[in-house]
Amino acid sequence: MPQTDKQVCIPPELPELLKQFTKAAIRTQPPDLIQWAAEYFGAMSRGEMPPVRERSEQVTLSNWAELTPELLKVLHSRVAGRLIIHADELAQMWKVLNLPTDLFNSVMNVGRFTEEIEWLKFLALACSSLGVTIAKTLKIVCEVLSGDHDGGQPRIPFSTFQFLYTYIAEVDGEISSSHVSRMLNYIEQEVIGPDGLIKVNDFTQNPRVRLE
Repeated sequence: MPQTDKQVCIPPELPELLKQFTKAAIRTQPPDLIQWAAEYFGAMSRGEMPPVRERSEQVTLSNWAELTPELLKVLHSRVAGRLIIHADELAQMWKVLNLPTDLFNSVMNVGRFTEEIEWLKFLALACSSLGVTIAKTLKIVCEVLSGDHDGGQPRIPFSTFQFLYTYIAEVDGEISSSHVSRMLNYIEQEVIGPDGLIKVNDFTQNPRVRLE
């Protein structure tokens, strides 16, 4: 083999990169390490969140066989505030959380999503698989999106609620647009306070608010 005097330059950040990769692999314990490594470094090169399980997920992930509000909250945290997410990246996040592929495909089909997915719409339809009614679905969405950690009622901006309710009602197809408008106008005028936030009880306990 020919010899060369050319030295191999090792990037100074390589040891730390490999250290983080090793930790991530131990934490995630992927069934196919080579495939997972390709996805991990691919995500890193694109500036995306790699498919890594968080510490809080390690103990219980193996027992999760179906979608739960807690898992949706984990998924939402991984989307990290983005409004649009690529289908392949979201599918990988879904896979890392051990969620059923058929449910993911069902949400994709119902929402008619393609490569670029509006995250809030996907989340709303995923929540609808857990909620028997629209009110229950929106309650779950509020719980997932709420940033309150003080034990109080989950709450979200009314503008977000308005967007989600309108979208879910549109997909449902059995609720008139006039009914949706009346409910939103009443909530905005009579229920929402100066902070512009809506609480779960505002639409689940108020007898004048009928979202169905």
